[in-house]
Amino acid sequence: MPVKAEELKFIEAFRTGISQVNAGDTILHEQKPNGKLFTLYSGWGFRYKTLSDGRRQILNFLLPGDFIGLQQKFADGAMHGIEAVTDVSLCVFPRDGLWELFRNHPSLGYDVTWLAAREEGMVDDHLLTAGRRNATERVAMLLMHLFRRLERVGMAEGGQIEFPINQQHIADALGLSLVHTNKTLRRLRQLGLHEIENGKLRLLNTRALERIADFYDTPPPQVPLL
Repeated sequence: MPVKAEELKFIEAFRTGISQVNAGDTILHEQKPNGKLFTLYSGWGFRYKTLSDGRRQILNFLLPGDFIGLQQKFADGAMHGIEAVTDVSLCVFPRDGLWELFRNHPSLGYDVTWLAAREEGMVDDHLLTAGRRNATERVAMLLMHLFRRLERVGMAEGGQIEFPINQQHIADALGLSLVHTNKTLRRLRQLGLHEIENGKLRLLNTRALERIADFYDTPPPQVPLL
C-alpha cells in the first residue's frame, strides 16, 4: 500500500538522523539501554546473544529494509546485541515516538506490527532449523533463506548475491562447529549446488537446495519500509 503524504511527513519528522557504522562495530550492546529504533538502509548486520563464557548465537541476519530495536521498547535494556557485518547505514528513530505512530497513523502501526510478525516467523524457522535439521539441511536452508530475502528487495543480480558473512558467522547462526560448517559447505559445493567466491554467493541448483532444506517459500506482499 502506498505511503500517504501525511504519513511520509510524519516519518520524515520522526526520523532523527542517519547513522553510519563500520564493519565489525556494535550497533546495539546487549543489556544496555539505547532509546533508539533503526531501519537498516544499506549493508548487513546480525542480532546475537552471548553466554557468560563468550559463546555466541546469531539469532538472525539483518538486511536492507529491516526494522531494528523494537524489542528493547518493552525491556529495560537491549535483549540482544547487534553487530555490523559490513559498513552499514541506518535511519534512526526515537523509540519514545512509537506510541504517537500507533495512535495517529494506524496504517504505519500496522506496518510495524507486520515487520514484527515477519521477524517472529523467521525466528520460528530458525528454531526449527536448529532443533530438527541436520548440518547439511541447516546450511542449505540458510543459503536459500538469505538468497530469497535479498532477491525480494532487488539485490540479486545474475543469479548471485553479495555474501559478506564468513564461515564463523554461519557456524554461530546454525549451532555448528567451524570444522563441521566448512565440511558441509565444501560438500554442497562439490555436489554443484552453490559457489561462494569473492564475497558473492551463486546458487547453481536451487531446486536441489530446496529439497535438501525442505524449504517451501511463500513470497509475502511487498515489505513495508519505514
